[in-house]
Amino acid sequence: MSAVIKLTEVPLPAATAYYKFIEQISVWWPKNYTWSKDKLVLMKIDNKVNGKCTEFGPYDFQCDWGRVLETVEGEKILFLWQIDPGRAPQPDPEKCSQVEIRFSDIDGSTSQLQLIHRNFENHGEKYHRYYELMNSSEGWDFIINAFIDYCTNR
Repeated sequence: MSAVIKLTEVPLPAATAYYKFIEQISVWWPKNYTWSKDKLVLMKIDNKVNGKCTEFGPYDFQCDWGRVLETVEGEKILFLWQIDPGRAPQPDPEKCSQVEIRFSDIDGSTSQLQLIHRNFENHGEKYHRYYELMNSSEGWDFIINAFIDYCTNR
């Protein structure tokens, strides 16, 4: 199975873009792409190996949606994507895909974001449709565009 691969320019240096992606994910991540929607309290990536990717919602709602496998400060993060094709949390790491995000400087004020979402087959029999969805304008394109808009306007 092919991986979803997205390349785009970010109007910030790589280290700054990386920081905004990880540390400010709660601000820029599309609320429609969370379980809490407009009631989202916080989204967080604990930027260390085995760190959790967690959504916090109202009434003490908490859901882990990923786990950090590798991180290089200011450059790269690799995490398990623990959301199944039906948008339910998937606690079994053997049934999860992986998302790798890299930032590299193009010049002093622009960087390249490279996103690779791989191992869709781990999600089971509906993996092909999941791959198609995440590779569509409603998948990673939409999410990355929300990030680029945030970086451009802040």
